[in-house]
Amino acid sequence: MGTAAHGRLAARLNGASPSRPPPDARHAPSETDTMSPYPRPRWLVTGASGMLGRELTSLLVRRGAAVTALGRGALDLTNDAAVRSALARHRPAVVVNCAAWTAVDAAESEPSRAMAVNGDGPRHLAQACRALGAVLLQLSTDYVFAGSAGRPYREDDPTGPRTVYGCTKRAGERAVLDILPEAGYVVRTAWLYGAGGPNFVATMIRLEAEQDTVPVVDDQHGQPTWTADLADRLAALGSAALAGTAPAGIYHATNTGGTTWYTLARETFRLLGADPGRVRPTTSLALARPATRPGYSVLDQPRWREAGLEPLRNWHTALAEAFPTLCEAVGRPVPRLR
Repeated sequence: MGTAAHGRLAARLNGASPSRPPPDARHAPSETDTMSPYPRPRWLVTGASGMLGRELTSLLVRRGAAVTALGRGALDLTNDAAVRSALARHRPAVVVNCAAWTAVDAAESEPSRAMAVNGDGPRHLAQACRALGAVLLQLSTDYVFAGSAGRPYREDDPTGPRTVYGCTKRAGERAVLDILPEAGYVVRTAWLYGAGGPNFVATMIRLEAEQDTVPVVDDQHGQPTWTADLADRLAALGSAALAGTAPAGIYHATNTGGTTWYTLARETFRLLGADPGRVRPTTSLALARPATRPGYSVLDQPRWREAGLEPLRNWHTALAEAFPTLCEAVGRPVPRLR
């Protein structure tokens, strides 16, 4: 991070930033503020009503951070003036953009709407962060790659999105990196699951109780990622960015290892104490969708250790720990495995 940017952030860490206004009584229900009794850097989380945004906000609050959490109803990222106003009002030191248009198939028929959220939104945030001297962590996706490499993608590998969704997310990446070369962090992740929203693992838990057999594709390879683990690493990266110990740029953040949707479904059934044989393999062609899914989008993540940070743990370990919470979230009894 450059000297000027470091100076602005150091001033905030030392309490030299202008005093922050009290919470506005007119805050929308989707906006949450935790005020700090003493000077410390403020975090602003966008997309805070989504699965990852909720997880990150909860983690930061538990750790005593000063947090402004803005859901979709509280901040329209497609509105440049609204974004500038929100950041000028809350004066965050770190912004984490968890907001996104994630309807991959719908994006194929509504590209302008997807681009407004995934491309224009990050650009507006980056411009506002530049004016404040704030750090921006921009969440992105494995869909920026073609998904045909046959080996784990590194952060510096060429991209080649094959879907509208992937193209819009790549546009958002470029905007952040171009506008904030010393304070922009693109964090690519994939296959998210957690207790705070719909996801593949939750769907499998539900279908195990509803269907005798469940067809699942076995020709798409990726990395299931628990939102709790990702939130922890986002907090670590943001703190390291403020301290000037993590260089700006692209980071891959998925639980390590690799698997297929089919194998993940079988593991879900096993953790339920059900017969994994009830999960039946099928192909992407048989379950054709408007948007092409990556055949292989496992992400390598060397930059974490290069920045002095631990990467996420193995997906098997994470899923086993997350499983009781996932069962409770969908109203299933927590199984007791032998």
